[in-house]
Amino acid sequence: MILKNKKILIMGIRNKWSIAYGIAKSAYENGAQLIFTYMDAENKHKIEELISDFKGAKAYVCDSASDDEVVRETFTKIKEENGKIDGLVHAIAHANTEDLHNDFIQTGKEGFAHANDVSAYSLVLATRMARELDMLNEKASIVTLTYYGSTKVLTGYNVMGIAKAGLEASVRYLAENLGREKMRINAISAGPIKTLSAKGIKDFNSILGIVEERAPLHTNVTIEQVGDVSTFLLSNMSECITGQVIYADNGYNIMGM
Repeated sequence: MILKNKKILIMGIRNKWSIAYGIAKSAYENGAQLIFTYMDAENKHKIEELISDFKGAKAYVCDSASDDEVVRETFTKIKEENGKIDGLVHAIAHANTEDLHNDFIQTGKEGFAHANDVSAYSLVLATRMARELDMLNEKASIVTLTYYGSTKVLTGYNVMGIAKAGLEASVRYLAENLGREKMRINAISAGPIKTLSAKGIKDFNSILGIVEERAPLHTNVTIEQVGDVSTFLLSNMSECITGQVIYADNGYNIMGM
């Protein structure tokens, strides 16, 4: 129960197949009190049903890709109703479908800005707002999600790779800023998982096959395994780790040709 009595805010939960759900499940099983944000008010009933698996959990609608005041208003309400939090999980990313299916060189200005705004800047915004509102407890830990395509060219990942590279750089700069107050931030680079978002990547099933064949552990990771890594990073057991990209991919990233 390494998260006993800790309040963890998870931003971006969508369904039971998402990495965010795997993180929520592990955190809950390790004693955490869960708070969620989700994107669209129309999904309210679906999200409420989803989080009913976690006793006492609350959910708030928050378009983190919107202007600062929307996030400020949501975070203010969360703090008023729940008090300060001990951890924040950023599980938010999106790119336009055409920008994943076409060659990267075809990416337009709007699509480029959209992917980076939703997938990278939203982390900076959420972190800043939580800090400005004095929402984070001492030794709070922030975790975000990235992917191998941030450092290597993967067909079909395209502009999302650029967004994830920006996300990882943001983690390093935020780590320096937050460290002055003894707070931490890290990213998990999970191996490919069959999530709703992954369906937008062309030939995704072939990626799963390659990883299973070449990763040292010869299998693909699960949302539960990534969830356990996140729980470790949210806990006091990892209090000397910050600014890092932790690979949870069964070792695939170490392999050469």
